[in-house]
Amino acid sequence: MGDELTPREKCHLITRNLQEVLGEDKLMTILKERDLKVYWGTATTGKPHVAYFVPMSKIADFLKAGCEVTILFADLHAYLDNMKAPWELLELRTQYYETVIKAMLESIGVPLDKLKFVRGTDYQLSKEYTLDVYRLSSLVTQHDAKKAGAEVVKQVEHPLLSGLLYPGLQALDEEYLKVDAQFGGVDQRKIFTFAEKYLPSLGYAKRLHLMNPMVPGLTGTKMSSSEEESKIDLLDRKEDVKKKLKKAFCEPGNVESNGILSFIKHVLFSLKSEFVILRETKWGGNKTYMTYEELEKDFATEVVHPGDLKSSVEVALNKLLDPIREKFNTPELKKLTSTAYPDLSKSKASVKNSTKISNPEDVVPSQLDIRVGKVISVEKHPDADSLYLEKIDVGEPEPRTVISGLVQFVPKEQLQDRMVVLLCNLKPQKMRGVESQGMLLCASSVGEPRQVEPLDPPAGSCPGERVYVEGCESGQPDDELKPKKRIFEKLQADFRISEDFVAQWKQKNFMTRLGNVSCKTLKGGNIS
Repeated sequence: MGDELTPREKCHLITRNLQEVLGEDKLMTILKERDLKVYWGTATTGKPHVAYFVPMSKIADFLKAGCEVTILFADLHAYLDNMKAPWELLELRTQYYETVIKAMLESIGVPLDKLKFVRGTDYQLSKEYTLDVYRLSSLVTQHDAKKAGAEVVKQVEHPLLSGLLYPGLQALDEEYLKVDAQFGGVDQRKIFTFAEKYLPSLGYAKRLHLMNPMVPGLTGTKMSSSEEESKIDLLDRKEDVKKKLKKAFCEPGNVESNGILSFIKHVLFSLKSEFVILRETKWGGNKTYMTYEELEKDFATEVVHPGDLKSSVEVALNKLLDPIREKFNTPELKKLTSTAYPDLSKSKASVKNSTKISNPEDVVPSQLDIRVGKVISVEKHPDADSLYLEKIDVGEPEPRTVISGLVQFVPKEQLQDRMVVLLCNLKPQKMRGVESQGMLLCASSVGEPRQVEPLDPPAGSCPGERVYVEGCESGQPDDELKPKKRIFEKLQADFRISEDFVAQWKQKNFMTRLGNVSCKTLKGGNIS
């Protein structure tokens, strides 16, 4: 189809429904000479959801316009962005992304043979690319790097250096993928202008940038992989789709921040150039809209009811999702999904509904709020010679008071200013008249004489950093562990120190973003 279109018609297809184009004049110049080369990149982090149909629909437009399209699975970026994809899950998540994105494209009728698929690590670890990263880092200020990633890279109190590298790598991708343009959401704008500023400094051409609007999620805010209620997963069952759409923000007559209308505009109309409102005869019967503007007008004037809009989108959306669900309904892809995204929420839910006789499998390590702490003061308990009273900084406005029975095992001087590991969501309890607000986690020997030493977080750790079990980092800690449910005690039964002195749960390491939690001497010991 692209060969039959004029440059202006191609330009219209490429730019329709975009929020902004940087370099549109250059776009027409290229189209008068040849077809555009464009890439879209996606970091392989959280599970793709239905909002990914928005860029997929735009990629369909690019192909209709004759563009050469590359899809980049940015696996290295996923790791650099505050470890959103842990290294040990990176390959599995990239496989998942590649499979599900291709399934989405097939679902909307995009021929895969016209696309080029690339992984970031296919070229980002090469000598040439690495040298360019160093060259770029010698030119870019910390201010510009931080500003460029502000809308994309996860913002935390103590940012990692990797987050500052992220925008530079994305800029270099334009050169190494040999494209004319990069396509992304408008939230990428600061990275795009960063690329336009710095690539010429390395002797590389400034590229075009094509930006989609950000589609509101079901709650009226940005649709996000990390916010369950704001998104519909590509593998959600039909009953889950119905439930989430029913809860979606869709106020009568309100066309602002309306995720339902935005999905119709940017996906359903882009794919079929029409949309059918399904309703009973007594409410006017079915009506086919040939333009989005006509539908929006009828919704704004309350000719179209939110309930009819939602049920009509439900039917259209399930038609898109059915082939994806079917493709993933195989043992191999079910296993890929569960291993790439270990879902422990069902285990957590079963804890809430457990009876007095419960299975240890009903609890998961992510329920524990374990953090790195720093002992800022330590003294003997005023009413108990065997107990220390410690003040421990865990990244909160005030230090926590913690009582521990370490007097006979650890000299006071060895605790002062020491970095430790603290369980923070136990119910506070008084010990000899002083309330203890946490438990200092320690390794202890199996035999006699008994030896005890505090666990050590990785070097360079800061107070407040989260400690998690590898593979279980996605869950949220309970606000407070209920004593009757014995959650800590059930998990503690599988706590051990490995032969390499690493703290483990069921042979999976306790760790922070900087490495493993360990102890100095008590290999094979218990943790309490």
